[in-house]
Parts: sequence; C-alpha cells; structure tokens
Amino acid sequence: MTTNALIVVDIQNDYFPGGKWQLDGVDAAADNAARIIAAARKQGELVIHVRHETPSPDAPFFVPDSEGAQLHEKAAALPGEKVILKHFMSPYRETDLLETLKNKGIETVTVVGNMSHMCIDAVTRASDDYGFKTTVIHDACATHGLEFNGVTVPASHVHAAFMAALDFGYATVVSTEQFLA
Repeated sequence: MTTNALIVVDIQNDYFPGGKWQLDGVDAAADNAARIIAAARKQGELVIHVRHETPSPDAPFFVPDSEGAQLHEKAAALPGEKVILKHFMSPYRETDLLETLKNKGIETVTVVGNMSHMCIDAVTRASDDYGFKTTVIHDACATHGLEFNGVTVPASHVHAAFMAALDFGYATVVSTEQFLA
C-alpha cells in the first residue's frame, strides 16, 4: 500500500485558451501534470483531483455548473478517483481532504496544478503544516502576471518567487523530469 498521494489542483477549463482566466504556460504545465498523473496511477498511488467553484453566479471565473469550472481533459479524473469541490484557495478548508489523506495512511503528497501564487501555495503550506512531506512539481504548475502598487510582475517572476519560497521552507520543488527519474 502506498503512502503517497498526488493532489491535482484546479486544472480547469477556465485557465486554458478560450477560458475566462487564461494562465501563462498552462498547456505545457498541464502536459507535465498529465505525465505525473499517469506515473502516480501506474504506481497505484492515491490521486485526488481538486476543482474550484466560486459560489456566485457573477464570479469572474469558475462559475458553478459552467464548462469553465470543469476539469480540463488533460487532467480529467478516472472513475473511482476522488474529486474534491472547494470554494476557497486551500483545498483543506471546509472539505474532507485532510480526513481522506489521514484515513488512507498518506505520509507524503505531491502537488501539481494552478495557480502557483494562490492555490498551489495554499495547499503546499497547509500540507506541510499538517505534517505531510510535500513535493511540488514546478513545471506542472502555472500562473499569470500580477500587478501591485504600480509594479507589473511577469508570470515567470511570480511563479519563480513562489516556487523559491515554497522550496525554502515548505516543500521539495523539482521538475517533472527530476521527479520521474
């Protein structure tokens, strides 16, 4: 029995071209996430998909019951794989994620998905706080540029800053190739 779980976070249609909130590099990140998902399935690991809905019909994206809020085909859940619906940045908040991991005897988690600066950051820090040894696959995550106080921060810098912070104290951060080797 495996003690590792893969948490696939918010790889949803609205983040892709044609969606309401497209991320930079999302297709390449999702392709890498698909490779990680395939490897986890092959190893018999627990694969948990997380899907975000914003509980408001006037939300900018992830509107309940919309096509944009559905899991993207590159990371679709197989029958029998758990899908957690969340309404907050952290998939631990007001869901059964922690209970599921503990009941399955999970000790380590691997994280892939979107957005690096929001939900990936939240799930990684919480996973560490709950005592799980955590790995983030940096090139299987995507984000977009930000603006703060008149400063525009390109997506590549946002992603790098968050991955560096997570690698500093919350997780091991590696590439798809490093992880699969």
